[in-house]
Amino acid sequence: MHRTGKREKRKAGSLGEQLAAAYLEKKGFEILEYNYRCRQGEIDLIAREKEYLVFIEVKARRTKASGYPAEAVDLRKQQKICRTAQFYCLEHRIHTDCPIRFDVIEILGDKVRWIGNAFDFC
Repeated sequence: MHRTGKREKRKAGSLGEQLAAAYLEKKGFEILEYNYRCRQGEIDLIAREKEYLVFIEVKARRTKASGYPAEAVDLRKQQKICRTAQFYCLEHRIHTDCPIRFDVIEILGDKVRWIGNAFDFC
């Protein structure tokens, strides 16, 4: 993919993350981090909902021609998110008793779908 395509994809991803964050804030989430990055990987959004620390993957597509966006969060992606979340918890000294959850926000066209507890820690 050429440089312009990557830039456009990153811009679209950023817009999707902003839309997802606004959606979650309306549901009572407190957004703690946008695009958390470390050597293990990246997590789109990290939030707090009540007692839960929530790690959120945002997937957006204009159409479902190549499938639903959430289908892209396969086992390999889930494992990478889990490793990154584990590093985040260590780095931020999150107590091991703190309940965590992994959610997915799927954006298809202009429709937002929140999939709470989309997968378990792996």
